[in-house]
Amino acid sequence: MPPQASRRSVRRALLSVSDKTGLVDLACSLADLGVELVASGGTAKALREAGLSVVDVAQLTGSPEMLGGRVKTLHPRVHGGLLARRDHPGDRTDIETHELRLIDLVVVNLYPFEATVARPGVSREDAIENIDIGGPSMIRSAAKNQDHVAVLVDPADYAAVLEELRKDGGLDAATRQRLALKAFARTAAYDAAIHRYLEAEADLPPAPGLPARLSVGLTRAAALRYGENPHQGAALYGRFFEIAESLHGKDLSFNNLVDVQAALALILDFDPEDEAAVAILKHNTPCGVGSGRTPVEAWRRAFASDPESPFGGIVVSSRPFDLALAEAVDEIFTEVLLAPGFDADALELLRKKKNRRLLRFHRDRVDRAEPDLRHVFGGVLL
Repeated sequence: MPPQASRRSVRRALLSVSDKTGLVDLACSLADLGVELVASGGTAKALREAGLSVVDVAQLTGSPEMLGGRVKTLHPRVHGGLLARRDHPGDRTDIETHELRLIDLVVVNLYPFEATVARPGVSREDAIENIDIGGPSMIRSAAKNQDHVAVLVDPADYAAVLEELRKDGGLDAATRQRLALKAFARTAAYDAAIHRYLEAEADLPPAPGLPARLSVGLTRAAALRYGENPHQGAALYGRFFEIAESLHGKDLSFNNLVDVQAALALILDFDPEDEAAVAILKHNTPCGVGSGRTPVEAWRRAFASDPESPFGGIVVSSRPFDLALAEAVDEIFTEVLLAPGFDADALELLRKKKNRRLLRFHRDRVDRAEPDLRHVFGGVLL
């Protein structure tokens, strides 16, 4: 059921952000619209430095920050102001009895847990301290009360919300609902990331069998032009582009990505310290695989497996492309070349064809233990 259809004005906003992108511009615009600003910690400091009048959360709650900042906004006066239903008689009584100050807009983004645990060598202590507690609590309270409160978790939404406030004097039900859905998606992904990290770090014997519950929280990395066929939409989610880095050429299509994944899965089975290996794939299927003392020798053996099919396909090498391999591959039309690196002279040659994609893959960033999921109607196979 959609939230209440009435447009809601914004008289008071609570701001508590880790990523301060666009914060000052947003707060200045809200202040110009007559909105009272309430903020915590570093957010309040940043706003005051910008010359804005700010009410500290501690003034709102009557309680100081404690436990080194672990407890700032976890207070009934904060969550009462977020969860109160403006048109509910019982809530109205509690608002008056407890002198709650209603909050109409929450602007929160979370401690950068995902970025923290992605750093090489991050300590468990740093990871734990970057688990946000108060932020998700405020987000969920505001999103639950979307009939009356709007919640912003993404700086990309600031401009549209400000435009609606200026134009219409408030935020309508559809906007509040859209923002609430985005908020719950963010907290779900955040919790999934925390679970994945703690599960990997846990010094516990592995549970028997496969997990009883599977959590997948991925952020969209790219919107693709179309899916497997031109009439289908498609997008890429996750950190694939951290593993396969584009060096040249057009954006990858859905079908390119399927082929690149197959190529990576194949070539990672070859140790580059042993022999050079080269594979040629087309339509998600290997049409030639070869190994040899040098990459170009491996290429010749792979190409000899099927000299007809490689045209318009993908070539992947377990070792960096040197000039000899680049010159050999350059003789035919290929869509994508994939390798752990490209020598400078090889890269110069291969970049001359603008429609050819060149990707550098990072073997050390691949987690071979990642679950292999296959879609079925209503679920997935693991």
